[in-house]
Amino acid sequence: MNRLAKPVAVAIGFILLCAASGMARVQSASPAPMQTPKVASQGSQAKKDAAPADDFAGLNYTDEQKAEIEKIHQTTRTNKEAVAKDSKLTPEQKDAMLTGYTRMEYGQIYRVLSTEQKREVQRRIRARRAADHAERIKKAPNQGSTMPTK
Repeated sequence: MNRLAKPVAVAIGFILLCAASGMARVQSASPAPMQTPKVASQGSQAKKDAAPADDFAGLNYTDEQKAEIEKIHQTTRTNKEAVAKDSKLTPEQKDAMLTGYTRMEYGQIYRVLSTEQKREVQRRIRARRAADHAERIKKAPNQGSTMPTK
């Protein structure tokens, strides 16, 4: 038992030492200049967020779906505004949280859709991904082809 206890104690001590030095570094670091993150409105999402929003565009919603989607948008908007005002978060943390809230919003909206609407959204996503893949292949330089030329 003693043979195992000593290496475990050393490992725990090392982990605690690393954690303590990391905390000291975080506490002694001067705060970075505050950048005000842009809270995007529904129509002006960042480019990386624009594609999923387009996946829902043009669907015919029922009145119940419209009400539920508006409630989802309002909740997300409130959460994003709270993140934007939080002075304890770094710009990177804010960006990550805003992206997370956007993804959660899309997931919640997707759950509101009917089976047919979900199929249409899935079709659009597959088409967008195929187009993105084709674009990446077109842009990628021809890297070391192993095919012999004749």
